[in-house]
Amino acid sequence: MKEESHRRSSDINARIATRVSDLRAAEGLSLDALAEKCGVSRSMLSLIERGESSPTAVVLDRIATGLNVTLASLFEDLRAPVEPLSRAADRTTWKDPQTGYLRRNISPANFPTPIQIVEVTLPAGARVAYETAARDAVIHQQIWMQEGTIEFTLGKHTYRLSEDDCLAMTLDAHTAFHNPMRKRARYIVVLVNDALRGRRSHV
Repeated sequence: MKEESHRRSSDINARIATRVSDLRAAEGLSLDALAEKCGVSRSMLSLIERGESSPTAVVLDRIATGLNVTLASLFEDLRAPVEPLSRAADRTTWKDPQTGYLRRNISPANFPTPIQIVEVTLPAGARVAYETAARDAVIHQQIWMQEGTIEFTLGKHTYRLSEDDCLAMTLDAHTAFHNPMRKRARYIVVLVNDALRGRRSHV
């Protein structure tokens, strides 16, 4: 069981490594330029691109913002066939090494659409705070609660979301997800990158 978990962790770290490297090349950025843009050190970026680091969600979000893509984009598998159908067996779950929260990309991999759907499970008591606010790309997000309760903060506003609540927003401020309860919370995140509407996504 531990060996299988380690293998999956290595696989997804390798996927993240390839995505960060490819997206950085597509933007024409050097490691130094990306480091300056996203606030992650050059040495850390180098480790991530070599698959030798297990970065936290907060670090990956900084990198994604610097690359003008969503966090979900860094978990996409470019080796997967381009199909309109996503099956449960084909999805990989990623675990944040800092908080233990779990996320899975639900949308079909590589399909030409600006829409991304992600499932997140937030452990009891966990809190994830994303520090990035200013973004070059306009990204719309909706959170649809499936079970449990979370407190979601966008800038100066905090919303308490319970089962079946849905909150819409534009990602233009700091965000934080907090599960104040003694049981897990699970929710669906839907994202749309305005820059990708009407053309094939490279993210």
